[in-house]
Amino acid sequence: MKEFIIDGEQLNTADIMAISSARKGNLNVSISDDSLKKVVASREYVKSVVEKEKPVYGINTGFGALSDVHIAKPDLAKLQINLIRSHCTGVGEPFSREVTRAIMLLRANCLASGYSGVNPDAIQLLLDFLNEDIQPIVPSKGSVGASGDLAPLSHIALCLIGEGEVIYEGKTVRSDFAIDQIGKKPVQLGPKDGLALINGTAVMAALGSLAITKAEKIMKYADLVAAMTCDGVRGTVRAYDPRIQNLKPHPGQIASAENIRNLLKGSQVMNSHTECGKVQDPYSLRCVPQVHGACRQTLKHAKEVFSYELNAVTDNPLIFIQDDDVISGGNFHGEAIAMAMDYLAMGVAEICSISERRVEKMMNPVFSELPAFLTKSSGLNSGLMIAHVTAAALTSENKYLCHPASIDSIPTSTDKEDHVSMGVTSGRKLLEVIDNAFNCLAIEFLCAAQALEFQRPNISSPAIESVHKIIRKHVSYIEDDRVFNTDIQNIRKLLETDEFFNAIEKEIGGLK
Repeated sequence: MKEFIIDGEQLNTADIMAISSARKGNLNVSISDDSLKKVVASREYVKSVVEKEKPVYGINTGFGALSDVHIAKPDLAKLQINLIRSHCTGVGEPFSREVTRAIMLLRANCLASGYSGVNPDAIQLLLDFLNEDIQPIVPSKGSVGASGDLAPLSHIALCLIGEGEVIYEGKTVRSDFAIDQIGKKPVQLGPKDGLALINGTAVMAALGSLAITKAEKIMKYADLVAAMTCDGVRGTVRAYDPRIQNLKPHPGQIASAENIRNLLKGSQVMNSHTECGKVQDPYSLRCVPQVHGACRQTLKHAKEVFSYELNAVTDNPLIFIQDDDVISGGNFHGEAIAMAMDYLAMGVAEICSISERRVEKMMNPVFSELPAFLTKSSGLNSGLMIAHVTAAALTSENKYLCHPASIDSIPTSTDKEDHVSMGVTSGRKLLEVIDNAFNCLAIEFLCAAQALEFQRPNISSPAIESVHKIIRKHVSYIEDDRVFNTDIQNIRKLLETDEFFNAIEKEIGGLK
């Protein structure tokens, strides 16, 4: 069992992916002793504010446009319960298990910083949900990405107080039942608890964190499959010469070119056509470092932005015990990460776009000098003709998904909350773009593996051949037409593992 300790300061995307995908019994997440002390002290401060009966937003006032309404002490617990119930307005398909667990982790990590005044029991129950694999059912639509991700987080908070629905041991049950099954009790909300649980960027940050981890794989797979395609159509490695890259030294471009040179090192195919008469390859091969490199820069930017966000305190108001102060601010606004996710979506979509162009080159016998659609009996067999059409459909879909959600804003709460980020929309679109890109790369791997067969008896490099061998364990050589959806899905599943990377590492070390 792996132990994770949260403290509001050290969470990273790798931890988020590990915890969100872990199964019951494989991990235990807890809060650090120092953080717990801060949380308790912050909670005591909230109690002192209540006793003074001075109006403080989120503790003894209404919310949003109702912030000027003072709430009497006897109604403060009811205020927080009403807040949770009234804000459960999400619609649409529920978030996946992976996303929901990432949301809970990020919310707990934020609260562990000790600036929120929340009941420590609420943090502990969030961690219990993670450790015992209790998954709240959280509709994916309803957040505008400011004032916190109010609607989706409210559906999680509703489960913490025993009123929502969760998936537990494979069944949809009431949350109070699941809580009872693990020997715990629902959280009793007091002053500020409800607001602390729902006011923050946890949903959009969860979407972006998981997307970054997936996008890191995509960038490496893109270089790998481009190298395989290059050999499959007898392209040249000369365009990846370090002397060229050093004259335009973008870090992503240099890394991509180095990856492809290393991947193709020792290829018999590459050495078999040095005098073939071709002068230049099409841009989708010749400009891979420039395009892939630019896409890598979008990932680099997203990682930098999220390195700040994952351990930020993003709710409102915030409690500064040392200054005897409670301050209302705007850390719940998701503009920074919304824009970063929109930018990353563009980078991933371009990976998909240039991949589709390379697939077309393999289909086209005029360029590739391979059998049309990579099948021997073209005409009787259609080969991979429609696999390319699918890649084109995915690429086209990504184009409209890349319209940036972050440039839109719609005022809410009688115009008090008059500028919002639409960060959850950015995150949901980004994950769709990534899913399309994985499928598009799977199609290119399928085609490139077939193209290499037509270069025999010459073989590719040891690194490329190790990947080709893995593909052939799951997808056989194409003799006649068959249901290619199965092949695409088999390769897609391979891309969700590290099998290709492990094989390459044995030959040339890891990819950059």
